[in-house]
Amino acid sequence: MQSTSVDGGQRGIFPGGAKPVFDDGLLRAAPSSVGVDSDQIIIFLDQLESAGLDVHSFMLHRHGKVVAEGWRWPYRADRLRVLHSVAKSFTACAIGLAIDEGLLSLSDQVVSFFPDEVPADASEWLLAMTVRDLLTMRTGHASGVSGSVWRNIASSWTSEFFKIPLVCAPGTRYVYTSAASYMLSAILTKITGQTLHAYLKPRLFEPLDIRDERWSVGPDGVNPGGNGLTARTADLLKLGLLHAQGGVWNGTQVLPARWAHDSTRAQGGPDSTYGYHWQIRPAGAYSAIGVFVQLVTVFPEHGATLAITAAIDKSATLLPYVQQYLVPAFLGAPILDAGADGRLGQRLCVWQAEPLAPSAGYSDRQDAVAGNSYAIDPNAAGVESIRLAFADDECRFRLTDANGSYEIRAGLGQWIESATSMPGQDLHHGYTFDREPVVATARWASANTLEMTWIFPQTAFKDTVVCIFDGDRVTVQRSVNVNSGLLHHPDLTGMVKR
Repeated sequence: MQSTSVDGGQRGIFPGGAKPVFDDGLLRAAPSSVGVDSDQIIIFLDQLESAGLDVHSFMLHRHGKVVAEGWRWPYRADRLRVLHSVAKSFTACAIGLAIDEGLLSLSDQVVSFFPDEVPADASEWLLAMTVRDLLTMRTGHASGVSGSVWRNIASSWTSEFFKIPLVCAPGTRYVYTSAASYMLSAILTKITGQTLHAYLKPRLFEPLDIRDERWSVGPDGVNPGGNGLTARTADLLKLGLLHAQGGVWNGTQVLPARWAHDSTRAQGGPDSTYGYHWQIRPAGAYSAIGVFVQLVTVFPEHGATLAITAAIDKSATLLPYVQQYLVPAFLGAPILDAGADGRLGQRLCVWQAEPLAPSAGYSDRQDAVAGNSYAIDPNAAGVESIRLAFADDECRFRLTDANGSYEIRAGLGQWIESATSMPGQDLHHGYTFDREPVVATARWASANTLEMTWIFPQTAFKDTVVCIFDGDRVTVQRSVNVNSGLLHHPDLTGMVKR
């Protein structure tokens, strides 16, 4: 059984060879001490960079120890992360625990929990849908529902679920949908009187020493189940390790052993590659995974577990790199190689180094626009005005709409971290920011063009904002690196207020 206790005498591979700033309670060891080829991990990192894949963090665990880990700047071990659909596998834990406590069963009908919400003309298919159908994503729906869609709905999401047409009998066809995960969360709240988060706190999060996590709540007072969880990379790793260890953590059976096994095995037929809210991989591997790539993958035949966060459009883009370049690190004979371990430590120092901010450039336009407010022409986003101020090697960009004013501080020739509630939900997978950390820089790309980069390090998102000045007029362009929907806002145009 893999150990998960703190051991201050062991070190993994991270910058300077020192213990990480954030204490996640996991053991560390040199890669070669558990048969991991450090040079192969270097190849993996090099291949990611060559392909331009924007990986933000990774943690590799084998035989009871974290053996390699890194966070690219400005991402850090202690920073929380919005986790999207990887939350589904935490939701599955709650269902397994509730079944073990006798609160429900896989064969329970979904409608039985919501007698007041069920449509009067409910079809036989809807009446027959079970908890198992929700867990295996075999609801009978024609297509999936993204969390980004329901985050814009202020009415009952439970009622919305019962409005979704069924095109086949539940249990017969796999269609991935966050709506199924939401209903599992709603069922748990119905039978316990607690949110999913509150239910899991003493049963899962506290035993695994998962701290500071938070879970958004929908209009029914229900955690979304399929998304909305914010936690750390180490917490993803712990979720995988718990299942790899048969539900045991520090000698205690935290998750029922049968559930840890069944949820990570294919369910729903011989051609299925889905368990109970887990993706099933070749050779017995399995993954919890979310959009833009936050994942934990367990490789049972190698005794290894990998957690990654990134900003990559499709998970399928990254997974072949893991299989081709990282898995071979486990395949050699276990030979101690301090030289290779040292080379990996040096490579990670480079991989995690803070990049130089772009040169601030120069434009005599800066004094002309400083302090000006620009009245923005009518637009779909409801933006009323913008204002730019410059002082002490920084630019302050202020945007005002009907709901208020929002500001981001961007360093000129440097990076500045602050917090913001800047709107942009449609560029950010439907998420609304509230005092969200942002790391930003600004530069004059030309005499008339100011370009800003806004990195939101608790998310996958990085915005590029360009202000183009022409006499008394301004055009503001905003785009994002990854998203499930829009990648660019329509241009905003405006005139200096006189």
